[in-house]
Amino acid sequence: MNVNLRQLRVFLAVARQRHFHRAAEHLHLSQPAVSRHVAELESELGVRLFDRSTREVVTTEAGRYLESAIERVLDELEGVLDHVHSEGERRRGKIRIASVPTLSASLMPLCIADCAREYPELTIQLHDQTQTLVLDSVRGGEVDFGVAIEPPQAGEFASEVIMHDPFCLACRPDHPLARHKTVSWRKLQGQPLVLLDYSSGSRRLIDQLLQKHGVAAHVVQQTGHPYTAFRMVEAGLGVTITPTLSSPPTTLAVRPLTPTERRAVTLIHRRQRSLSPLAALVWNRLRELAAKGALTPR
Repeated sequence: MNVNLRQLRVFLAVARQRHFHRAAEHLHLSQPAVSRHVAELESELGVRLFDRSTREVVTTEAGRYLESAIERVLDELEGVLDHVHSEGERRRGKIRIASVPTLSASLMPLCIADCAREYPELTIQLHDQTQTLVLDSVRGGEVDFGVAIEPPQAGEFASEVIMHDPFCLACRPDHPLARHKTVSWRKLQGQPLVLLDYSSGSRRLIDQLLQKHGVAAHVVQQTGHPYTAFRMVEAGLGVTITPTLSSPPTTLAVRPLTPTERRAVTLIHRRQRSLSPLAALVWNRLRELAAKGALTPR
């Protein structure tokens, strides 16, 4: 049986208007087109749906049964189609996310790829920035939300911690500390340290942790990017403390620092501004990926 939605809608309009011409005007169709759709529907069903006269159109018993049945079905179908359409609109468009470099290189590619598979009409524009610029971008409304490291000014943002990222030591394979499976924070006493500068979200935390474990930091170099710090360590200028998600190159030895200390990966947006449905979709997706362990370093 080849009955389509247009035929049913035309039938229902004629049954309600009790007139082919008025039904045609209601549907913005020509009267011959309305007559054709009804004739095709009657032919497919093998029954007469209307008794026609020069003055009015009256539904037959079969027509009355069909009218009562499809009114409910078409109303439900319209609701379903409207919902699907709104969902499609909700997942179409562009959002802007600011992220600190270590997370831009590790967490965000996984999220962007996942969203590209699930929501192909969604575009994510990533702003790879230092922590201070991430906070400024969120504060100024230049991005929908940011991915930062437990911002000290958390009170001015709406925030959510989605995961905790352990700190580790990265050194040359021939460094004495590389002989250990784990390295105590106290063993960093006197070691030349190559650390990220204070534009990084992690530097403030690293300073606090060194102080917490009684280590007088001997910082020999400060850099603006993890890659630069790793190259300096490769050159023998010192060792570095790095979050695990920063993925040091395989040319370096990476050892867990004990006791384990972690930084909080935090999603932030302006407290006075609610997330758009599209931004909330990606925010929630990041949370789900983190909860499933998809963002945990292997």
